[in-house]
Amino acid sequence: MDLVSVLRVALVALTRNKMRSILTMLGIIIGVGAVIAMVGVGQGASEQVQARIQAMGSNLLYVQSGSRQAGAVHLGWGQTKTLTYADEQAILAQVPAVRAAAAGATASEQVVYNANNWGTHITGTEPSYFDIRAWQFDQGSTFTEPDVTDANNVAVLGATVVNNLFPDGADPVGKAIRIKNLPFKVVGTLIAKGQSGMGQDQDDNVYVPYTTLNRKITGNYWLSNIAVSAVSNQATAAAQQQITDLLRSRHRIRPGQPDDFAVMNLAAYADVANESAQIMTILLASIASVSLLVGGIGIMNIMLVSVTERTREIGIRMAVGATEADVQRQFLIEALVLALAGGAIGIFFGLGTSWVISAIAQWPVDISPASIVVAAVFSAGIGIFFGFYPAKKAARLDPIEALRFE
Repeated sequence: MDLVSVLRVALVALTRNKMRSILTMLGIIIGVGAVIAMVGVGQGASEQVQARIQAMGSNLLYVQSGSRQAGAVHLGWGQTKTLTYADEQAILAQVPAVRAAAAGATASEQVVYNANNWGTHITGTEPSYFDIRAWQFDQGSTFTEPDVTDANNVAVLGATVVNNLFPDGADPVGKAIRIKNLPFKVVGTLIAKGQSGMGQDQDDNVYVPYTTLNRKITGNYWLSNIAVSAVSNQATAAAQQQITDLLRSRHRIRPGQPDDFAVMNLAAYADVANESAQIMTILLASIASVSLLVGGIGIMNIMLVSVTERTREIGIRMAVGATEADVQRQFLIEALVLALAGGAIGIFFGLGTSWVISAIAQWPVDISPASIVVAAVFSAGIGIFFGFYPAKKAARLDPIEALRFE
């Protein structure tokens, strides 16, 4: 028989008992659907983490002031005063792998506009900070270098602060807000960035010149951090090492002594997050693949039953001229059709499951065409692998004994 005839006979045999065929395909349907959904969720998670970290700024490094230890309790980085504006200027002038740097000082204060008030973070910085963080302005613009030099009372508002101080949708630019009873003129507002890769609301911030924060709000002249942008993504590791060497030299830290600062490379965090997401994707896909194996075993089981039920039919076919190869090909194609049909339904099942997960959890799901092709090829491979033994068993039947089978 030619291939079309064999395929037609296989379809007739499978549709003869529809419920049994559907139940046989169930394992493949669940397995393929689970693999597609899990891979899609994993890839979506990886891309979201990467996007959030990229949104924090390009080639970004953060230099944090030193840690502090009280007894046996380690209070973490940023607790002591070890960074100065001179350190930031030295990094900018002496580290070749650095493109830009911005001083940073922080405080937490209540911000007031008319009857509205909101407790938020106040970040004292320089105009270059917004370029380093790749932050776009919604309205207005940043404050200027003369504002920093003169410690002027000007402010840039994050989206969360705007929403809480101006809930009626009024334009904040040009309005006067109060921070620690001091009036600040709003010169710009920022486009929302959402949560950072560490889960912090990046929009819950008010930005003022660092000189204004230090002289008029906190009363100290130390920096909490220095934001640094490397000249390229490949240069971040070199910039990290050069900054470390420079600050150890400036702070007179001897060999063997611990640093009184920390240089955080967000590109490294992105790599770790991406690697974690990939490991989780592989783990989930491996667990889902177990269903595919179970589905394959189900196909083998049903095909063996089918060979037994159709032994007399096989004998008749051989008696009228069918060869062993014809019988083997027929049963192999039946197994392949079962697996491919289950795989096709499983692909739609996986797409639907991904859509439901994305809608309920508000989590992006990325299903690539390659994952669908791999799922289809894998299900076909399962059909051939698990259908081979029943097909071989059918082909090796003795025609005489098969015709006598009741």
